[in-house]
Amino acid sequence: MNIRIKKQLLKIYTVINYLGSVLYVIGFFFIIPLVSSVVWGRGYGSDPFIGFTVAIVVSFAVGFIFKRFETKADLKTSGAVLVCSLGWIVTSAVGAIPLVFGIGASYLDAYFEIMSGFTTTGITMFTGLDNFPISIILWRSITQWVGGLGILTFFLFVTSQVSGISRLFSAESHKIHVKRPVPGIANTIKILWGIYILLTSVIFFSLVLAGSSLFSSLNHALTTLSTGGFSPFDASIAHYQNIGHSHFRLIEYIIIFGMFLGGTNFLIHFRMLRGEFKGLIKTTEFRRWVMFIALFTVIIFLERVFNLSDIVQTSAGDGLWAKLESNFRASLFQVVSVITTTGFATKDIASSFFGSVSRQLFIVMMIMGGCVGSTAGGIKILRVSILLKMIKREIKKLVQPNSALDGLVVDHNKIDSDEIYRVSSLFFIWVVLLIFGGIVTAFFSNVGDFAAFSGMSSALGNIGPSYISIETMSQFNPIIKIVYILGMMAGRLEIIPVLLLFSPRGWEY
Repeated sequence: MNIRIKKQLLKIYTVINYLGSVLYVIGFFFIIPLVSSVVWGRGYGSDPFIGFTVAIVVSFAVGFIFKRFETKADLKTSGAVLVCSLGWIVTSAVGAIPLVFGIGASYLDAYFEIMSGFTTTGITMFTGLDNFPISIILWRSITQWVGGLGILTFFLFVTSQVSGISRLFSAESHKIHVKRPVPGIANTIKILWGIYILLTSVIFFSLVLAGSSLFSSLNHALTTLSTGGFSPFDASIAHYQNIGHSHFRLIEYIIIFGMFLGGTNFLIHFRMLRGEFKGLIKTTEFRRWVMFIALFTVIIFLERVFNLSDIVQTSAGDGLWAKLESNFRASLFQVVSVITTTGFATKDIASSFFGSVSRQLFIVMMIMGGCVGSTAGGIKILRVSILLKMIKREIKKLVQPNSALDGLVVDHNKIDSDEIYRVSSLFFIWVVLLIFGGIVTAFFSNVGDFAAFSGMSSALGNIGPSYISIETMSQFNPIIKIVYILGMMAGRLEIIPVLLLFSPRGWEY
């Protein structure tokens, strides 16, 4: 056998072997909703029970077959990236099975939903969520919680002594270079998941204390910190106000705080838990992160106020402050929801509640996203900061000699040329994919041009809401759905790993 072909097969075998391990881990996750389908569902023999049973069998059976491809070859960087990309594809393929059996969804729609879950995008193909089986709702939330820090990072968290652990971690979380909380990849992963579990618990108990039911609190806690946005209700977080919940305002503020935590760099959480508050506000990304949230909230709130004559003409005695608070809360909620790419809603961003300025700013927020090292999607605030510094530097070149110009520096750390090229190329590919997805959406549907662009922005930015209704999206041409699936995965994995799948050289040893 040709040596090159033999090496290529070794690489493929190694990738398949790792995928088998990932399937084993995912298989255990099906046990949680399986049990819930028996305890709180229609019991043994119900459609969800059968669906989760089939998913467990398939996960372990395929995982067992994949593990037979044993090889002693080292996992190279390109191999780790392939494991990363294929891991999300394979787990979504298995994760879609319960929806096919449990609610009678088509496999494509089920696959779309679960990919939306694992990538924490939050675009849903379904309505009538209030009447869905408990086990299916719980499974949707679990996919987002696991996907928040990454499928592979959870696999590494529960698996000890994994060879190639650093390459696998880097492949899935290949963000811009940031400091780790502690030396060592294994310790870093354990700390990240420890913080993740702690903050999820804080959100859960806060919601329970605010009067939300245990099941709703659990699902919203899982999908808030993960910035996923799946809700047990069609109305999302607006459900609490719609049913007249006495503490709906408090619940909304708790969700706002939870989304903000999810969109913030987890290194910030680590430092705050250690009591290291000094200097946090001086961190470029965190400072601009808070600044952008404040700026967008003020603009959207003011547009809302100036366009409402009943607020302007209301005296304080007639409830002026209550109306101002209500509109401020709605503006803040949607700004945090969109910029963290969570996608929860108290108001539909496509409704007349928001003006044209607000709707355009929401698109900007979809593209920007949250912080590096967070669960949020988007380009990330730090990369936006680097791009702004690049523009500033180019302007300086016109008035100062090149010798007088320093390199790009962020928080006293010089950004090397490789990282600058990478940020620039990622931004360019983002724009290309947005244009491509918008054209495909417009070509195969009858939605407007702005709505078509918002659909791909939502998928690529892992945000969820767009200016396309759920009913319209569920009826989309399969080609659009496939493009959005690829867009969701590309946005979550930051494009490069997905592009490697289509590169013949990526499969070479």
